[in-house]
Formats: sequence, structure tokens, C-alpha cells
Amino acid sequence: MNLGNHLLKAAMLSSISIASLSMGSVAFAQDNTPQASDEADENVIIVTATKREQTLQEVPVAVSVTSSAAIERSQVRDLKDLQTLVPSLRVSQLQSSANTNFIIRGFGNGANNPGIEGSVGVFIDGVYRSRSSSAIGDLPNLQRVEVLRGPQSTLFGKNASAGVISIVTAAPSYEYGGSAEISYGNRNAIVAKADITGPISDNIAFSLAGGINKADGYGTNLTDGSKTSERNRWNARAQLLIEPSDSFKLRFIGDYDKIDENCCFVGNVFAGPTAGAIRAVGGKINSGGIFSYQEYYNFASTNDITNRGVSMQADYDLGSLSLTSITAYRESRSKTNADSDFTSADVIGQNRGDVDITTKTQELRLASDFDGPFNFLLGGYYFDESINNKQALTLGRDARNYLNALASGAFVSNEPLIRALAGVPSSAAPFGGQGQGRFEDWDYNNKAYSVFGTADLELTDGLVLTGGFNYTKDKKNVASNTTVTDVFSKIDLIQVAGAAGVPAVIPTGGAGNTSTLYPRITACPNRNGLASLCNPFLGLAAFQFLPQFLNLPNAVEDGRTSDGKLTYSGRVAWEATDNINLYASYSTGFKATSWNLSIDSRPFVADFVAGSPSQGAPLAASAIRTAGLATANLTSGTRYALPEEATVMELGLKAKWERVAFNLTVFDQSIKNFQGNSFIGTGFVLSNAGKQSVKGIEFDSSVNPIDALQLRVATVYLDSKYDSYVGSQFGDLSGKSVGGIPKWSTTLGATYTAPLYDGASLILNTDYHFESKTVMNDDPSAAQYTRSVKDLGAAVTLRLDSGLQFSLWGRNLTDAQYLTVIFPSVVQSGSVSGYPSAPRTFGASVKYKF
Repeated sequence: MNLGNHLLKAAMLSSISIASLSMGSVAFAQDNTPQASDEADENVIIVTATKREQTLQEVPVAVSVTSSAAIERSQVRDLKDLQTLVPSLRVSQLQSSANTNFIIRGFGNGANNPGIEGSVGVFIDGVYRSRSSSAIGDLPNLQRVEVLRGPQSTLFGKNASAGVISIVTAAPSYEYGGSAEISYGNRNAIVAKADITGPISDNIAFSLAGGINKADGYGTNLTDGSKTSERNRWNARAQLLIEPSDSFKLRFIGDYDKIDENCCFVGNVFAGPTAGAIRAVGGKINSGGIFSYQEYYNFASTNDITNRGVSMQADYDLGSLSLTSITAYRESRSKTNADSDFTSADVIGQNRGDVDITTKTQELRLASDFDGPFNFLLGGYYFDESINNKQALTLGRDARNYLNALASGAFVSNEPLIRALAGVPSSAAPFGGQGQGRFEDWDYNNKAYSVFGTADLELTDGLVLTGGFNYTKDKKNVASNTTVTDVFSKIDLIQVAGAAGVPAVIPTGGAGNTSTLYPRITACPNRNGLASLCNPFLGLAAFQFLPQFLNLPNAVEDGRTSDGKLTYSGRVAWEATDNINLYASYSTGFKATSWNLSIDSRPFVADFVAGSPSQGAPLAASAIRTAGLATANLTSGTRYALPEEATVMELGLKAKWERVAFNLTVFDQSIKNFQGNSFIGTGFVLSNAGKQSVKGIEFDSSVNPIDALQLRVATVYLDSKYDSYVGSQFGDLSGKSVGGIPKWSTTLGATYTAPLYDGASLILNTDYHFESKTVMNDDPSAAQYTRSVKDLGAAVTLRLDSGLQFSLWGRNLTDAQYLTVIFPSVVQSGSVSGYPSAPRTFGASVKYKF
């Protein structure tokens, strides 16, 4: 079905009655808002359940607001750059343009696996972007960006257990206007964008916007001299506003964006013991430091991503009541490929991904605007998403020799004997041969609905009590068709040892004999010195990193989950004076089950206890073995992570005088069953932390000592820890700090506007972002890897009364160097790879507004 048909369908759906609709995971507070100009007070936002226009100081919500003017001054290009202005937000770009993690107050996940929904919800004009690949494009024609901190499930539903990023774009205007801008910077960076808006008739207005973003990469592939971490993106957006009467209006939005780039640069952080084997097969690794931005790859990465969609918002004013409907249809398509061993040795031949995501949503809400002390909002939301995820990882031409080098020749020398003992036919491919691998095909469907509501009761003048609820029902169905062609990974090495005559148990009276010690599952050399009573092949088991897979659904696992949860919130807000507002709130949040749509999806231990039938030890009974579904080397793990349940207690103070404004929030936030997805070198481990919590303080302020000068400071203190995380891949992390979360994050800013002649002005702007030193991740063995951030940006703009403006700008002017993410190198145990920060960028731009 094409987009035009979907738009027609959207218009038809908007007429459905409220009785036939469900749920709410949408940013209700941002859809009926008047559009502000660039010169508007940046502290004015309209984000409230009652739809009342309030300033930032009046809204009893922990929210950071970044206006289009602030984004323009700081030359923010996309959501990744936004973290330099919002210290509570962290955005991590991972191995492809389609993988980005959004983190608020230390909570966030969702990249690297399309089955895992993010804990931070991203919304554009009230429409949920369910996966990071659909949310990372260049920022459109902006009104503002709001970052709501803490669980927001009462109004945003199941996808906001950690917070929300809400992007609001400018609606069409009945006055002709627009802008055109072009920017050029180092590394041949070109950003060009334009927009136009105006009337078609007395009650119809339109807007068109589009842009391109291109730049040479800052990483160099020393194999062929090509560049990586480049930019090559474009986007287009069209809107139509129809107002048949004063009480009814329709807003149609259609958008399309395209990413086609070689991303993202990965460098060697530490070359471990496997580096010698890489070099032994002729491969190269750059040991000159990751901040040389040079590395050896066999081929350029592929990142071909398209996002498109249509939405229709209908608003009907019924006097003291208003009715709003938002209907949306979205498609996201990503095709990726990477040389995932990140060396010039062809160990991993291909790591291809092809992910298609289709999302349909419908929201309806009714809001009151009574003169009395009571007002309410009531609504429903329906969410329908389907995902097809195809992945393939194959061995390269050097894989066999590399594995043999690691095994000191034992991988190849033992092959004839192992093949004979295991009954592998001569026609089967050689161990570790090129082209063998895993080939995945996943189908995923998620249907969810919710009903939600909030109510305000003004107890006395300036004292408001607010309560809210959300009930969500979430159902997911998963099916897989995965095959593994790796010959060696299919062999049961314990069975092979038995065929070779290794006994199942140590003879009576044998040295070191215990009831649990069995030679066939003991690698040689035996620590007790019994070289003849051990498995000589078991040392090669580490090379079986592509084990057999049990597809879903099967006779034991139905591939279905169904979650239901009631979340709620309560808040007391008090306007103490005309300048000071106080609030206290308690909220709960919810994120539904997340499925592991990857080769690392494994049956739960409750369904399958791993082990070889030939090991000699009695095997624990399990449903999968009883059903005859067990295959050689099948392992247990997790199929999905249980739902997250969030709570937060907040105390807030908001104050504003003529020249000074500040906001202070103290909070205690936690998530039970936080869904962690961590890479261990050969795959990802999806697990639930029993409880992760953070206590913190957020402070932001602005001061205008004189009319021409604005000073800004925003700082966040986070004390984040795992209250309980017994089953992590790094052992028991209970009581330990969460890796990668800095204690302190601070942004300092200043803007000076100097009036010149004939209405012209000179604007000087600078922003400085700081993050305190922190350990990079949760792995205790990697505690020596830390990061701290010191990032300076500045811009000088000459604005003429004619609408022309000229700017010189720079980001990361100090050329600060720090690691953003580290991980175990792929199939290179003991080595560490990582993503370095982007180097200094600078340039000039010209913009014309009319």
C-alpha cells in the first residue's frame, strides 16, 4: 500500500468514535500548541495534561526545553548533538547509523536489537518513533525539543519508563515566509536546508521543508584510504493545515528521510593476545592509538536507511471540551553490513542486517477547559507494529587459519580425527571454511492498547492536585527461521571424546575423584595431572561460537508474551508566589517485554538445561529435551527480558524574576527488571537487572545581567547503582555503580547580542559541556577504561534587518578526545575495541529568512 492510500486511510480512521479506540503513548501536551517565533521567550512551553499554556516555571514537570533559536545558535545538527545542551541526556552512536542509544538520568537501551524497545520514547509531533533507526535523522523545521525526565508512562504509555524526547515542528502559517541556509565546514561538510510556508486559501495553509547533510568521514581505512564516519543524509517534509471552521482543523504531515553512509569508525583500544594470530594470517591492526582515527577494514560499511510516514491530526473545539485524534503510519527500512572483526584479516566475512519496521498508531483524547476548579483529560491509544529482521554473519577467508593459529595448530591437525569420530561426511565444508555462518529470519508483531487519563483539582487558589492513570495491554508474537551452516559448531565434542575412548567417569580410586568430575567434560591438561583422563578436544569448544539454534515457535515455546499493567501518578503543585512554584510528585512507569531477535536468543533454563547426552553425568530433565528438540551444543539463556517497572519521587522548585530564572529538581528513581543488553565479544546477553536506581539533583538557570547578555548553567548529579543484579554476564553487580554514567554533567552557556546599525545585530554564543570521569562499562576487568568529557562550542552571527545572517561556528573547538563506548573485540578474546569522540568541526553558514 502506498503512502497516499495510507493517508486516505488515516483520514477515515480519524472519524472512529472514542468508544472503539484504545491506549496512550503519545505526547498529548504538544499537539495543539501555538507556534512560537525564534525571538520568543525560550522559557515558554506548553506541556501540560490540561492543555493550558504555561511557562517553564509554571509547569510542574522535570523537563528541559531547547528552542529552535538555541539549536540554531549552537549548530546542533541531529539528536546526537543535543546532549551537549541537555546534561540529563546522553546519546551514544554505535556500530551503524541505525543504532543509537538514548539515555536519560542513566537509564536507556534499545539499540543493537530491533526486538528491544527503548526505555526513552522519541516522539515527533506526537507520533512515536519506535526504534532508534527511525529517530536519528536530521532535525526537521523545529519549534522546540523537550526532554521529559523520569518515567512518563501516564501520558506516554509503555515506551517511556525512563523518559521522553519530544520534538515539535512548526505548523504551516497563513503568512508567507520561509528560510534558506547553506553551511560549509571542514571535511567538506555541506549542510543545506530550506523551508517555505504560506496560505493556499483563506482556510488552508501549507509548508514544505527539506535539507541535505554531507561530510567526509573523520576515520580512515588504511587498507584502501577510504573514509568512515561520514555524513550523507537528506530529508523532505510537507504539511497541510486545513481549518474548515473556527472549531475544527486538520493537520497532515508527510515526511521522508534517507541515510546512505559509511559509518561508524571503530578503532583498536587494546590489542590483546589474539592480535598475534590476526597478524599471523596477514591481518593488520592499528596499535598507534584509537585517536589516530585510523584502522584496517576489508570493506566499507553499508548503512542504507530510509524512514517515511504520514500522520493526520484532527482537533475539534466543543467549547469547554476539545477532541483530538492523531493517526499515523510509518515505515523504517535499514540495510547494514560491516567488517565486524575491524581488522584487515578476513575473519568475519559479512555481518549483514536487513530490518523492515511498519508501525500504525491511533490516538484519541478528550480534554476539558472548565472555568471551575476541576479539569480532566481522557483518551485511548492503539499501537500495531510488525518487524521483519534478517541477519547474516559469515566466516571470511582467513577464519580457518586464524582459529588454527589461536589453537597452535590443533584446530586443523585434529580435524580429520574429529570428523571421523563425529561421522561428518567428506562432502561437508572444512572447519572454519569461508561462507559458513548463521542466517536469521525473524517475524515480530506487537499489538498494544491503552486507556489513560489525568485530572486536576484546584484545592485553593494556586494549589493544584493532579492524578493520572494508564492501563496498557501489550501482546507480542515472535517467529524465527534461523539456520546455522558452520560445520564445526554442530559437533558434540563430548560425544567425540567418548568415541575416542575417553571414559565417562574417573575409575574408582582415581586421583581427584569426586562425584561430579567427569573426564569427557574436563579439558586437557587436567588440573590434577591426569592427562589420560581428560577430553583432548574440549579446548576447541571456544571456536564453536555459532552454535545450533532452536527456532520459535516450537512444541515447548509458543513465541508469545502478553503483559498488562496499570501505572499511575500523583502530584501537588503550589504557586507559592508570583515568582516561585513548588511541586512534589510520585509516578510509576512501565515498559513491556522486549524480545531478543538475534542468534543470542536462547531457551530459558526453565525449559532447557544444557549438556551433552554423552557426558556421563546425569542430565537434568527439561521440557525441550523431553520433546526431542535438543540439538548438539544447544545452550540456554533468555528469549526475552521481563517488563520494566519504574518509580520516581520528585521535589521541584521553579522560580523566575525579571532577570533570573532557575529550576531545581531532587529525585529518587528506580527501575525493577531493567532490561540490559550487553555485548560479550561473540554475541549479546539480554537480561533483567533486579533493580537499578539513581538518586540525583538537577539544576538549570539563566541570568540576564544586562539586556544584551544571557548566561546559562545546567548541572546534573547522579548517584546510580545496581541495587540487585545477580545474573549479569559479569557476575553479581549488586551494590555497584552503573558503568558509563557520570556523577556530574554540566553545560555552561552564554549569548551576547550587540545591536549594530540599521537594525543589524551581532550575536556571540558559546556552550561548554562537561562530564566527570567515569568507568566506561560494567565489566570489572575493564575498570581501567574511563571517560570524561570537555566539549566547547561557539558561534558568531551577524544578523541583518533584511533577513540575511552570516555565521562562523565550531564544535568541540578544544578537540577533546574521549571514548564514547568500548566493547570486547569481535572473536578476539582479551582485545578491546571502541568508538572515539568526533574531532573538531568548524565552518561558516549563510541564512536568509523571509
